[in-house]
Amino acid sequence: MTVFASLCCEMNTLKHEAEMKFYPGVMFYGEGEPETGLEEGEAQVQMGRMMPFMQETSCFINRCYEVIKTTIHQLASLYNNSKTAPKIIDVTHVHLQTVYEHLGDMLRVLITLDEIVANQSTLKDHWTLYKRMLKSVHHNPTRFGVEESKLRPFEKLLMGLQGQLLDGMIFQNCVEQGFDNNSVLVSKNSFFAEEFAFNIRNMFTQVDPKIGEINEINQRLQYVGICGLYVLHFQIFRVIDKKMFKSLWDVYRRVPAITLTANIVWSANQFLLKSLSPHIARLLDKKSQQSVVQSTQGYLQQKSQSLVREVQVYYMQVCSWMIKMESSLTAASTVMEDLTHKCNLFIHGLLFAYNISNLVRTVMNLHAHMNKPMTKTAVLALCRLIEMLKSIEHTFHRRTMLVAESITHIIQYLQFSALALVNGAKKRIISDKKYSEKRLDALSALVLVENALSGTATKERRLIANLALHVGTQMKAFKEDELASYRTTMNKLFLISDLREKLREACDCSFLYWHRVVFPLYLADRFENAVDAHRLHYMFGALADCVPPIIQSKHLESPQLLLDSFDKEINTQFREHLLDPLCRSVETDLRLSIHNHLQLDSRNPFRVPLQDMSHFIKMRPIRFFNNFLDIKAAVTHYLDKTFYNLTTVALHDWKTYAEMRNLASQKYGLTMTEAHLPTQTLEQGLDVLEIMRNIHIFVSKYLYNVNNQIFVERSSNNKHLNTINIRHVSNSIRTHGTGIMNTTVNFTYQFLRKKFFIFSQFMYDEHIKSRLLKDLRYFKENKVEIHQMYPFERADKFNKGIRKLGLTPDGDSYLDQFRNLICQIGNAMGYIRMVRSGGLRCCSNAIRFVPDLDDIVQFEELVSEENLSEEAKTAAKNLDSVIGNLTKNFAEGTEYFKMLVDVFAPEFRSSKNMHLRHFFMILPPLSLNFVEHSINCKDKLSKKNKIGAAFTDDGFAMGVAYILKLLDQYNEFDSLHWFHSVSFKYKKEKETVKKQQANDEKLQQTVSLTIKRLDTYQREFDLLYYSLSSARIFFRADKTAAEEQEETKEKEKEEAAAEEDSESQQGALPEAPNNQAAIQAPPQATLPAIMPS
Repeated sequence: MTVFASLCCEMNTLKHEAEMKFYPGVMFYGEGEPETGLEEGEAQVQMGRMMPFMQETSCFINRCYEVIKTTIHQLASLYNNSKTAPKIIDVTHVHLQTVYEHLGDMLRVLITLDEIVANQSTLKDHWTLYKRMLKSVHHNPTRFGVEESKLRPFEKLLMGLQGQLLDGMIFQNCVEQGFDNNSVLVSKNSFFAEEFAFNIRNMFTQVDPKIGEINEINQRLQYVGICGLYVLHFQIFRVIDKKMFKSLWDVYRRVPAITLTANIVWSANQFLLKSLSPHIARLLDKKSQQSVVQSTQGYLQQKSQSLVREVQVYYMQVCSWMIKMESSLTAASTVMEDLTHKCNLFIHGLLFAYNISNLVRTVMNLHAHMNKPMTKTAVLALCRLIEMLKSIEHTFHRRTMLVAESITHIIQYLQFSALALVNGAKKRIISDKKYSEKRLDALSALVLVENALSGTATKERRLIANLALHVGTQMKAFKEDELASYRTTMNKLFLISDLREKLREACDCSFLYWHRVVFPLYLADRFENAVDAHRLHYMFGALADCVPPIIQSKHLESPQLLLDSFDKEINTQFREHLLDPLCRSVETDLRLSIHNHLQLDSRNPFRVPLQDMSHFIKMRPIRFFNNFLDIKAAVTHYLDKTFYNLTTVALHDWKTYAEMRNLASQKYGLTMTEAHLPTQTLEQGLDVLEIMRNIHIFVSKYLYNVNNQIFVERSSNNKHLNTINIRHVSNSIRTHGTGIMNTTVNFTYQFLRKKFFIFSQFMYDEHIKSRLLKDLRYFKENKVEIHQMYPFERADKFNKGIRKLGLTPDGDSYLDQFRNLICQIGNAMGYIRMVRSGGLRCCSNAIRFVPDLDDIVQFEELVSEENLSEEAKTAAKNLDSVIGNLTKNFAEGTEYFKMLVDVFAPEFRSSKNMHLRHFFMILPPLSLNFVEHSINCKDKLSKKNKIGAAFTDDGFAMGVAYILKLLDQYNEFDSLHWFHSVSFKYKKEKETVKKQQANDEKLQQTVSLTIKRLDTYQREFDLLYYSLSSARIFFRADKTAAEEQEETKEKEKEEAAAEEDSESQQGALPEAPNNQAAIQAPPQATLPAIMPS
């Protein structure tokens, strides 16, 4: 007993180690490969990491071979009726079926390993690459830092591993090993051969009726072991039991394929053909083999069709069982009845789990194995079954207290029932007074059974009880009904004792890793049927079962990498197929509810099915790996983010989003975060700092309006144009401080230098200079005849004539480009004006808290009088300085225009730049060019294609006024009386047109259009005149350069006299700090910006 018990324990240990360690280690090889594929050499690295594991697997298989061989030797020694064999006990009617069952489990482990390797194409491919790499190393070992003496043994080891593991011969090598040796001749032992065959038949007789039935537990796996034993029997004794073979072969009619582990499908028919060929050729015809394939396809089709019906049946049964488990379990009249009821209830739950697990695994794996696509209905039905599996497990978990409280009593009750039957058999043997060794053996065995069942029902005690009973059943100690009752009781005892282990085995859903492609479809269905949202917990619980086998993977640096990859994949699918659609759906529902006063599509629930998404929101967070997936928090975050972003884009919608927040709180119970945005405006506009850095882009992209002091974007890709006004500039100055104003002017100065260089080049051009001289000569010679007015015709001729010099790809002439240059210079000056106005506004906003600007209290004096600390004095001094600075800035402001005139004017007026002195002569054609451009831009406003449309561009007037001031040419330009000439010209043309109308009434429509055109031109010239007049005021156009110099000298004398008076009166007062000038004037040398003539 001890020998066989220890062998059975060893086989159990090996089976457990294979399932927990070696199966997943081989199966998961190659998983976690990136979408882009493995980098070169990574396959060899992964195989290198697998080498220790492969060696372990080899050692494990060798150990299995040894244990199987030892067990066969022990059995052969026991069942040996030769005269020379040592006599141990009489085993004529002793059948140690338990040992054969364990032997079958051991053979199933080897069969499973063979099937896993056969399905691992990646492992074999990488193995080939690894061997090729070794050959390269063998040719040049020094290059790789490897000793050649170590390569040979390693290559030999690889060849051994390949032959043992990768060639699909693990099981075959086991059954073909030599079982005969000097001490034991197994193959010649006919008594053992008969006993072996008898046990196979006996096991099959017990297993066969239960395969595919509702009371099946793990009988199909036992059937795999029986097939293995049958092949082993044949290999040892070379005898084929035709009747037994036929029985084994015909099992396919009920179950065509068996899942060994995870996604590994095994066919008994193919196994028997492979293992017993060619010896069974005469037993099978082609028709028998073809019927297997047809039967498999038929089974799959029939299961797919009946799946929905089966799911409904299981659903009712499982729900009924769960209700009984959740109820208080109605107390029976006696304790025995109560324990029997609980025992049956627990076993029923376990049977449901095994049945559902077998159905799901078989159908899913067969579809994958035969490459048959599954219908959506079938997929969802299978997912429903998986949920049921986890609900059974969850019910046991939830009722742990009841199970723990009852299970000990149930075990004791079952042991008592078994002992009562054993005691009856023992009395029957004792009552017979005839003594024999056989009777003594049986009695001793029954005493051993009693001893084993009298203590805790551990695996070892139950195993010994089973083994001992095989000896105790001889001599007809038990009646048939007693023996059947005993076996039923022991089966229950086995199930109840290992309830947690059996439950984990039945409800294990780790196979889902290999079928995770169904998960997106399942999520989409859950979203469509929100009522059953809570079922998500079960599915994520099933996916979590994949973690233990993944941890056993060996080919990556760490199994955590594969876990992270799996976690990321599931989370991505969850977000894509459920969370994102749910967030959008909730948002849409809130929008439609808020805007139901608008003309929307029908929301009648009888016509358009409405989904209640609150079921998802009410769900508890789902635990997956080490994280919680909180749907409510995710939806809340999405709505908060969306509402905030959309409110910032359209601030006027703040009220709508506030209402949607309230509705989300009422309807879905979401705790929303307030946006805390201003309810009307958030006008920061373009930042001054940003404009300053990109002033060359700004002046070309924006148009200036001199009256409103506003810049408007020239064109935009959006449906709106950006604007910049004084308020924006004031906000920026408040953000960055007043020091940025001086920096802005310095940047503008640098920009103007570059532009004036281009300006100088244009004016220096011979074509331009010659035309201007010609026009000036004509004006001087004929000014009496033309009434001191520059002729419009000559300006028009200049404008058109310059186009002959060439055009840009955009169709612009040189004069158009010169106009753009003047506009950019004017825009820069307009920007300086806006910065000054913004600065004054910022100062006024800051100074408004000072009560009286004329009588400002000196805080430093007050602090000194009170004898406060030095820190207080320093603080008071800083405050006085800040208030003084603000007061001075507010009262005076800085004359930036005057500074920019003073810095450039000397060079513009110097004799070196004489080519600029005729600038005023180009203004008539330039203004005509500007007016034509302006009318063209305004016409585009009413057209569909608004590219190039504009309604203002006062940068031109600002630029002209600034350059005229720099050149001191206001009087020269005024002497041309250009705007009078324009007015006179259009007035004369209108009179001529009206005369034509009087003479001929047919031309009335044409005449009215002509007058309209002339009025438009006249109006544009008037607007330009007004803008230019306004711009000239900024540069004090009423005074010439000489008058300004005289005024400056007088002012300096007055200031010097005032300073002398103040020094004599208040000599003790400290001198106030002067403001730093915005621009450091360049040295008295030629500006690099202007080309000398």
